[in-house]
Amino acid sequence: MIDIDFSEDRIPEVEERFLLSGQRLEEIAGGEPAEMNDAFREYFQATARYLTGCRSLYKKIEAGEYRRMSLQELEEENTAFYRGLFPENYEGSYDNPDYAEKVLGEDHGKLLSFLHTELLSQRVHAFEGDRVRLVILDELFLEIYGMFAGGEVTRKQLRETIYWFLHDYAPVWCGWRVRELVDPGLSFARDIVMNADLTDLRYLYFYGEYVSQDEIRTAEYMNSLSQDEIDRIARTFTDAYREGFRLKGVDLGRKETASIIYNLGFERIIRAAILQLREEGLESILYRSASFTLNKDQKRKSGFLSTSPNEQFEYDHHADQAIYLDKRMVDRKIECMRKAYEALKEKAAGYAGPLWFCVFGQDPFRPERKESACHLSERQENLSVEYSALASRLVSEFINQEERSFTAIAYPTPAIGERFEEIFREIEKVNNLDNEKYKAIQQKIIDVLDRAEAVRITGRGENMTNLTVSLQEITDPEKQTVFANCLADLNIPVGEVYTSPKLEKTNGLLHVLEVYLDGCFYKNLKLWVEDGMITDYSCDNFPSAEEGKALIRENILFNRDTLPMGEFAIGTNTTAFVVAEKYNIHDKLPILIAEKTGPHMAFGDTCFCHSEDVPVINPDGKEMIAKENTFSMNRHESPMKAYFNCHTDITFPTGRSVRSRQ
Repeated sequence: MIDIDFSEDRIPEVEERFLLSGQRLEEIAGGEPAEMNDAFREYFQATARYLTGCRSLYKKIEAGEYRRMSLQELEEENTAFYRGLFPENYEGSYDNPDYAEKVLGEDHGKLLSFLHTELLSQRVHAFEGDRVRLVILDELFLEIYGMFAGGEVTRKQLRETIYWFLHDYAPVWCGWRVRELVDPGLSFARDIVMNADLTDLRYLYFYGEYVSQDEIRTAEYMNSLSQDEIDRIARTFTDAYREGFRLKGVDLGRKETASIIYNLGFERIIRAAILQLREEGLESILYRSASFTLNKDQKRKSGFLSTSPNEQFEYDHHADQAIYLDKRMVDRKIECMRKAYEALKEKAAGYAGPLWFCVFGQDPFRPERKESACHLSERQENLSVEYSALASRLVSEFINQEERSFTAIAYPTPAIGERFEEIFREIEKVNNLDNEKYKAIQQKIIDVLDRAEAVRITGRGENMTNLTVSLQEITDPEKQTVFANCLADLNIPVGEVYTSPKLEKTNGLLHVLEVYLDGCFYKNLKLWVEDGMITDYSCDNFPSAEEGKALIRENILFNRDTLPMGEFAIGTNTTAFVVAEKYNIHDKLPILIAEKTGPHMAFGDTCFCHSEDVPVINPDGKEMIAKENTFSMNRHESPMKAYFNCHTDITFPTGRSVRSRQ
């Protein structure tokens, strides 16, 4: 085993081990005779060929040859790597747990599919010049190959080998991930954005991510815009970020870094945003969406990324942690993260928070639930909740949440259809509406709502919603308000008033005919609420009601028995609604825009999670007092019980929903 501190870049013995493991991989890929089942032999030979290909790619990148390739050559190389994941080829891929189980057996198929999927991250390590992780993963493969070549291997033996590998090397991945999040010294992506010739679309392939026609067409459109237009779009983004700190009364000058989350193709805007943030003394951190199981958020991607080559593949593996998740692994990951944060505490203290440049336009994904895929046990569901709470609390120790802010904006990609450029211009207008106009409109709504004890929401037509939301009490009407007057600061565009509901006496049925969570389709979703808590739920995605409940529990309740209603809001942005109607894109709008088009609510934490003690003053001078509920008010005495570390918005009347996590 390589004993590595998360902050080390090189290890003396890596060179020798890189050479030795490379020789073995070539022997296996070349078809060395081995006493094993034909199906296993083919699996190991095919996987070894892939790993030797990653090594060849690594050498080509290191020698500078890759960046001298033509656009056509780069496209061919990129397509060849991802071809096995494309929907038309996925049925015969080892990454498909159905296929792996069919050809490799029930005892080993699931685990070997997991192994094959995790080895896909070798491409990332090749592009980032990370010889350490190349060696570590190659040696895992060789160890497992040796087990099968040596005789019969039980499922337990295979699982334990994978488990102890992940446990022993947790510092390499978990510790490094912390550094990726807070250390601007890791500049792989920023160097591409700032130094590449963005008119030469070959740069898109230098990340190592899948590059679809959507990324190419996006970059082409960005190159058609003037620098003034690019700067204006970026300025809306960065001005809103600064405004968030002003509203919280936090001196941004005390901060040193901010992270930018974006999709490939928008680099001209990201470059402009980086330069504008530097005017504030902030260096930008651009990190990759996690590619290895120990760092992946099982529900959500965070970091720079591109179009998925196959969303079903990602869904099939979103619960792979079921292979290794236990209390010991939870403690190990938290231990490694803590060590990393302690070593990087000064950088963590200087981190100001993320800027999300979100995209939309892809057709919503309708998942197929497979029995061959991994599924968490009840015990593991509880452990995943525990880990989420521990990790959130750990981050808050080193990054003061009251001094942290964020902003988010969304634009379409060409995937939205033939009228992409027209829609892009319309969304740009939506993202730059007059704050002053909406401030006045929203204040009138707040003035009425402040006199109410509750709000009742009812559906019409086929919608069966009948829900009463109880509002928190005002003790001083001259100085207090229950709803925040939300303008274009933390999230763009302008246009909503929102509150943290009073859980007691918040009762009824929430029914949405069609809902999309992280691009995943739900049909006829129903959530029953009693005293602000979800008590039952159903959807019609599958013939079996139990399968539908399992889907909701996993993706909406985050493996919990219940969640509270954390937000109730009314969107006021009629311009956004008209755009959605005009282009028939309600089902593709991201939550940033969709929530501004009508009433919506969220389950999980309130909008003021970790910032309840920071005064929130509306433009009329009144203090917004509805910032906590019966859970978050325990944050000082029992922080593990105060927060749920999730916040899932559902909007009306479009039923569009996308998850956000604070």
